[in-house]
Amino acid sequence: MEKKGTKIAYFVALAVVVVALVIAKVTNDGSGFVATGWALFPPVVAIALALISKEVYSSLFLGCVAAALLLANFQPWQMVVNFIGAGEGVGMINAIDISILIFLVILGIMVDLMNKAGGSAAFGRWAKKAVKTRSGAQLLTMLLGVLIFIDDYFNCLTVGAVMRPVTESHKISRAKLAYVIDATAAPVCMLAPVSSWAAAVASYVPDGFPGSRISMFLSQIPFNYYCILTLVMVIVTSVLNIDYGPMLTHEYNAQVKDDLFTTPERPFAGADDYEEGEKHSSVLDLLVPVIVLIALCIVGLIWTGGMWDAESDNYGNFIMSFSDASAGTGLCLGSIIAIVVSCLYIKFALKRAQAKGEVYEVTEADAIEQQDDKKIPNLFVSLLPLIVLIAVIIGGSIVGIANIVYIAMIIAVVLSMILFASYIPSQRDVMGNGAKNALGPVLFTSAAVGVGTVAAAAVGFQVIQGAIFNMPGGTYVSAATLSAVLGGVMGSGSGAVGIIATNFLDPYLATGVDPAALAKIIATAATIGGALPNSGAMFGMLAAMGLNHGNSYKHIAAISIGAGMCALVVMILMATVGII
Repeated sequence: MEKKGTKIAYFVALAVVVVALVIAKVTNDGSGFVATGWALFPPVVAIALALISKEVYSSLFLGCVAAALLLANFQPWQMVVNFIGAGEGVGMINAIDISILIFLVILGIMVDLMNKAGGSAAFGRWAKKAVKTRSGAQLLTMLLGVLIFIDDYFNCLTVGAVMRPVTESHKISRAKLAYVIDATAAPVCMLAPVSSWAAAVASYVPDGFPGSRISMFLSQIPFNYYCILTLVMVIVTSVLNIDYGPMLTHEYNAQVKDDLFTTPERPFAGADDYEEGEKHSSVLDLLVPVIVLIALCIVGLIWTGGMWDAESDNYGNFIMSFSDASAGTGLCLGSIIAIVVSCLYIKFALKRAQAKGEVYEVTEADAIEQQDDKKIPNLFVSLLPLIVLIAVIIGGSIVGIANIVYIAMIIAVVLSMILFASYIPSQRDVMGNGAKNALGPVLFTSAAVGVGTVAAAAVGFQVIQGAIFNMPGGTYVSAATLSAVLGGVMGSGSGAVGIIATNFLDPYLATGVDPAALAKIIATAATIGGALPNSGAMFGMLAAMGLNHGNSYKHIAAISIGAGMCALVVMILMATVGII
């Protein structure tokens, strides 16, 4: 009954949103909605729908759609352009800070590693023995939240997994635990200069701002009254055991009725994931990765601030280096190194556990569930999203639409959702799993392209490029060689083509060769280089197929590299004699 009521309320809210947009359209005189009261409408939509539906992603999406629609003054195509980011200064593409994204992904990996290694469970076992009172359990939850200040998501995931069994032993409701964790997550991160919040806030500071971005963040800390008073409130309610309003009901049920949830119709997901963990795990399995992460993030920040740059004004000055640091870059670098160190430590912890007799056992929960066969769409319907994707890319490229690839992919995804709605039990779960599974290939590709880009910009590579340019065989052979080398170094054929087009194309065109033939040869050679074992696409494909390099790469190489080389040789010969 409650779910039905929620659905009704959600549809009513959507109807109100639509009516409001219609009113906005009718009452507007054509001057637009920028710098008007309607600018507050999209966040209100997102927040209201999230509170009603408990679906954050869909609510944020609808809020973004409403904002793009208002910004475009109800012009459909311009709305799409604004939403995707084909224009300047707006849209998803222009708003994404890849360094923060990588940082958050790595934090999620570290949380899972610590939980799987048993560090969270070990800390929980220690806390059960050390904490004797309800106030102590709440204060320890707060203290752990303060210590894990690097990111609020990292904070919530770690503290929640660790303190859940501790608070349960003292009959503290899940609502009270959630309050303490939430009140020491974002507020602490907003007060800590070494955090993802600092990186996010600093990234929005305009380039012309006097002083460094980090110094700006530091200057606002004493005025962040909400965060400071929230932490004070947690201490007061924990020490004095003060509860009121709905929280009083939750705490009463937990202490008197042994009901930690109060709302059994909404079970807590993953409540038993890390309750016990490995018995031979140590508290150090939790503390070491966290300490390493924080320490290396600080090192990354002062490095970007010029701490060890002899030409920088901040050379050897910790305070000034920290003040002038690039938060996004520093946190990203520190977290990448931290994940490597943490993996090495967890490998050591695993060997230690194995030496003590722990073994892996397959349980019923680990068994792969077999789904019943079901009706599937016909061949044409199955291929239609791909056909539309290619058609939109080609058509958009002809008319010169910016970021047409991203726009086409969004259109293809939406079309897939419509066509395959009856074949997929939960589109939300499918899209979530797809996004999660894509993170690995994204990180592989980003890392490979990043390394290749740095290598291509190095002085040493300029020497190599000069040698390749002057090698015997002519322009086509030289361009093919350079493309293959770059594709192999970067682990990405498309990345190699982009680097050549930006940095190395003019000398080849100056030789008077056919630009069309040169483009075909460069693309083919880059694809061959991008098929090497370090390719991000190779990692992604093998992971998707459940294969590895050992049992599959030789067959892939025979086709991708062997056949590609044959095609490349033929193309060079044809271009040399003027056939292509």
